This record gives sequence, C-alpha cells and structure tokens, in this order.
Amino acid sequence: MFVDSHAHIDGPEYDPDRLEVIARARDAGVVAILTVGTGDPHGNNLDRAVELAGQHEDVYASLGVHPHDARLFDDDAEKKILRLITQSKRIIAWGEIGLDYHYDNSPREVQREVFRRQLRLARTAQLPVIIHSREADDDTVSVLRAEMAGYDRAGVLHCFGGGMQMAEAALDLGFMISFAGVLTFKNAQDLRDIAVRLPIDRLLIETDCPYLTPVPFRGKRNEPARVVEVARCLAEIRGLDIDEIGRITTANFARLFRVEVHS
Repeated sequence: MFVDSHAHIDGPEYDPDRLEVIARARDAGVVAILTVGTGDPHGNNLDRAVELAGQHEDVYASLGVHPHDARLFDDDAEKKILRLITQSKRIIAWGEIGLDYHYDNSPREVQREVFRRQLRLARTAQLPVIIHSREADDDTVSVLRAEMAGYDRAGVLHCFGGGMQMAEAALDLGFMISFAGVLTFKNAQDLRDIAVRLPIDRLLIETDCPYLTPVPFRGKRNEPARVVEVARCLAEIRGLDIDEIGRITTANFARLFRVEVHS
C-alpha cells in the first residue's frame, strides 16, 4: 500500500473527473491522500480541500498560505485558517508554507515574515508543517532553525529538491523528506544520490499533482495513482522491493501526521 503525502486534487484541474481520479488511486494501492489547500486565502481555495477531505475517509487536508501568495496573508487569512482547523478534524497539517525565490511572486522579505508567522501558528495549533522551498535553501534552513528548534511535531520538506546539507539540517530538526516525480527524471541523478543516503524511516513519497508527472507518464496530468512510480524509483535505487517502500513510507506518514492508515 502507498500514500500520496502531497497532492492538490481539490483543485479545478480535477473538477471533470475527481471521483474517477480517487478511484484509480485506490485501485493502484494508494490508501491515503493528503490534499493540500493553497491559493488566495480570502477565496474558497482552502475550503475546497477541507470539504473534499470530509467526503472521503482516505483523504486528509492541509491548509496554509503558499509563498507565492504570501503578499495576501493578513489577520483575516490567519483567522480563517484557525477557524477551519477548529471545525474539522480532517486537517492534519499546516502548509504548504515556505520560500520560493524562483518565481518571487511575493517579495522575499514578505515571504520570510509570513513563513515565520505561520510556523509559529502551526506550533500553537500543534500541527506539523509542510515546507515548500525552491532556490532558497539557506534562508529556509535559517528560518526553520530559528522557529522550529525543539518542536516535537516538525513536519516535512515536500517535493525535496535541495542539497544534502539542507536535508541534514532538516533531519536534525526532526523533519521528514518527501520525494515527488522529479526523482524519476533523467536529469535528477543528484537527487537520487541524496535519496539513497537518507534514513529510510524519515522518507515520504508524493505526487504534488497535477504537477511533476513521473516517468513514464511525462506530458500527462499527474494524479495520486502515479505515486507508485515514485515508490518504484525509490525502491530501485535503495535496492528494496516496492512493497517494502510502500509499507515503510506509509508507516512514516502515519507516524508524522498521527493518523491510522488502513489498506
């Protein structure tokens, strides 16, 4: 069995066939999906994820303001997220939050301040955090060290694409590392070299769908069923059976997010 620890199946890309997508995931052995609510926090973006998780026992939700939208974060956004967390037990994490210096859709100083603010809120809410970091390794680690040291729930660096130094710093803070379809890309040997070296009890797998479709489905919309291809790649480079990778990463997910996952 497998878990897609980071997906966006609440998004409009799946409006035409969402139920079929979930059914295909189940048929592929995916026993849980974490759908991550992002987008403008003042619209219905976050509500969609919560509503979807409430409709399916094997779908969970996470909420947070992505660094792209950090400029939109304010007191009202904070109140909305806290209200939704209070109302729904299906919300098991705060995120995705972090820093994105590739697109700079929000000013970097705004990103850093909103990142720090949400980390503090997550600690108060006693939720693990889901971290997005792109071309911002040093600042991400600096903020995490300042805000998350000693926090026993930590979280996960999702769709990991940083260096070994960043991975080790995250592990030291108690974080898990999650790999997406990028792991299967031909030009991702450096990432595979890192994945081989990390403690297996700290690894997760994900799709980040509808993005980052793994080999051999490149060019098509991604979906949770294809997390199996990430597991297959991870199993090959670690010299393990794919079912073993599925079992271990599923157990890691259940431990981090404190949920019971059943086949």
